[in-house]
Amino acid sequence: MLTRPKIDRSVSQLFSRTLADHQLSCHRKRADTLQLNLGKFCNLTCAHCHVNAGPKRTEIITRETIDRILGWLADTEIQIVDLTGGAPEMMPDFRYLVEQLRKMPQVETIIDRCNLTILVDPSYEWLAGFLFVHRVKIVGSMPCYELENVDAQRGDGVFNSSIRALQLLNRLGYGRTADLRLDLVYNPNGDILPPDQTELEADYKRELKKLFDIDFHRLYTLTNMPIGRFASWLKHSGRLDAYMQLLIQAFNPAAVAGLMCQNTLSVGWRGEVYDCDFNQQLGMRWKGGAPLFLWDLDPERLEGRQIATDNHCFGCTAGSGSSCGGALV
Repeated sequence: MLTRPKIDRSVSQLFSRTLADHQLSCHRKRADTLQLNLGKFCNLTCAHCHVNAGPKRTEIITRETIDRILGWLADTEIQIVDLTGGAPEMMPDFRYLVEQLRKMPQVETIIDRCNLTILVDPSYEWLAGFLFVHRVKIVGSMPCYELENVDAQRGDGVFNSSIRALQLLNRLGYGRTADLRLDLVYNPNGDILPPDQTELEADYKRELKKLFDIDFHRLYTLTNMPIGRFASWLKHSGRLDAYMQLLIQAFNPAAVAGLMCQNTLSVGWRGEVYDCDFNQQLGMRWKGGAPLFLWDLDPERLEGRQIATDNHCFGCTAGSGSSCGGALV
């Protein structure tokens, strides 16, 4: 393995230079996934959130923007639509969006990135049944199978609410039948890299089954990105430099081929296009800093475009790599 000297993480575009050193590059392939951030409104205020989502955020997608996105999507061959937030289910037109997506013949998979607690909120008692009827794949945030770690990262009571939500989903068949996918997401409670995904998945399945009779399909391990609320915590704790150094030293060239930015379009709540959700939160637009909206793109002319990168991209290429689908290698 290549030994790397200590590097000044503040050097701009260090990531792109590291790619060049390994004779690698990041360019767009044919898009098969549209990841749509519906806004920053959320019932939780998680310590690791790169979106800075929370109950006081007012950024919410409008019906007009949804319709324009749907109109663009109808003329593509994109098969996966990945809904995120905030809590995407809290957006007023969430049901409308899912219903319209389900009518599109080319859209095979609709993903709801769910914080789980929303499923047992009395105001959203309709939600689990709605997701079941429309066969929406659920990717639920579950950063540990122990109460103390979950509540420390996501707030008091979140663990117990998440367990109740998972048990509810299991009763509907989620996690126990092939066509009702239930995957969970782990991210470290702090400034460390995730452990081996396969081994941790086995631990999760054993403990959740033994303690709560909970089943799920896959566990995804994600690296905490040094942006948003997590970056603020790192700075406040005086750990940002050390964490960036950790990510840089753990750069894995084998992870580059699987980076999701190469086949995923990230779209914000106003309809603007980005290379990934992290770039979106950093405001790294495509077109010289000017807004570029999804409906202004020709879907047939996206391949080959160079992806906008910066030093936060070390978070996706450290260790086993990290994406919304978990480890990359």
